Amino acid sequence: MANIFEFNGYRPVIHESSFIHPNANVIGNVIIGQNVYVGPGAAIRGDWGEVVIEDGCNVQENCIIHMFPGVTVTLKQSAHIGHGAIIHGALIGRNCLIGMNAVVMDNVVIGDESIIGALCFVPSEMIIPERKIVVGNPAKIVKDVSDDMIKWKTQGTELYQKLPNECFDTLKECHPLRHIPSERPPMSSNYQIWKK
Repeated sequence: MANIFEFNGYRPVIHESSFIHPNANVIGNVIIGQNVYVGPGAAIRGDWGEVVIEDGCNVQENCIIHMFPGVTVTLKQSAHIGHGAIIHGALIGRNCLIGMNAVVMDNVVIGDESIIGALCFVPSEMIIPERKIVVGNPAKIVKDVSDDMIKWKTQGTELYQKLPNECFDTLKECHPLRHIPSERPPMSSNYQIWKK
């Protein structure tokens, strides 16, 4: 069971198809849609405002989602929040990719199908149009997202949309093996898209 906390009368609402890792924390005024994956170490704090995570999103390991008082943070459908990213008071558009350890500040609006690079710092109030690639500190729009790029991103997010069911079916606490067994399960063909 994940660490789910009621705060100030607000209890998180989480669709039964979504998987929240037992080492993640979800606090207060948080609404999580269908087929969402939240990884270990993630902290989603809806104490001073609201967090809405729409269907098919993923919030990976050690991500933080929070806000200034009175703000709603929204992750639109199929948003993909990479390992260690921080979303603070922003609106993340549909099918966006936020790179690992990126920081997206208050009142930022990221247009649909945009890609924010790893380690990028997106300052407060920045408005990013749809299908842009953004990198750097401070963030700078460098080019448009191509059809091939968005196809690649969408395929990656589809893996995360399947991950909640895989976790419900196969993830379990265990003791480690002390020796490598002579036979191990083969790697799933579900992941072969990345080798093409």
